[in-house]
Amino acid sequence: MLDPLLQAFVTMNGFATSPFVLLVLAFIGAYLGSRVVEIIPFTRRIIERRETQAAERE
Repeated sequence: MLDPLLQAFVTMNGFATSPFVLLVLAFIGAYLGSRVVEIIPFTRRIIERRETQAAERE
């Protein structure tokens, strides 16, 4: 039971230290970061609308 887990860990460790895999992960992170930046202003508007509605009710 322990042997397959250790083998999987060593294999994943080999992938994680590979410069090619790190470059792929960096590009994926940059893409996801750019997508999140596009979404944040939209969510800010929603939060501001809810705050103004709550302030109007008081």
